[in-house]
Amino acid sequence: MDIFILVIIAIIGIEHIGIGLFEMFGSTAKQADAFDMPGTFVQQKNAKTALKNQGIYNLMLGILILAVILIFTGATLKTLMLLLTGYVMVVAIFGAFTVTKKIIFLQGLPALIGFLLVLFFY
Repeated sequence: MDIFILVIIAIIGIEHIGIGLFEMFGSTAKQADAFDMPGTFVQQKNAKTALKNQGIYNLMLGILILAVILIFTGATLKTLMLLLTGYVMVVAIFGAFTVTKKIIFLQGLPALIGFLLVLFFY
């Protein structure tokens, strides 16, 4: 079960790396669609800068999640996985209220599943 949980948490990390890369380097049309924003807004220099800034946070969060799995063990690993998945859930809830409801399902639900698996079975 521990390996299964670590794989789930790793998938969450990989997901955030992908989200980060998408926010930093994705096409403006696809970004506009993903975030339910007008294409003309996403094409603006300030919006592009904001998306890249948001992207680096998601990219680094994904790398951190993977690094935690590789570096730590035992109770420390469990605590860090709970903190990181909890962080993702809070950010997903905020994103669902401020950007698009899709975020709660795409980011929040996997984090909730990971959090519960770690909490009860790791």
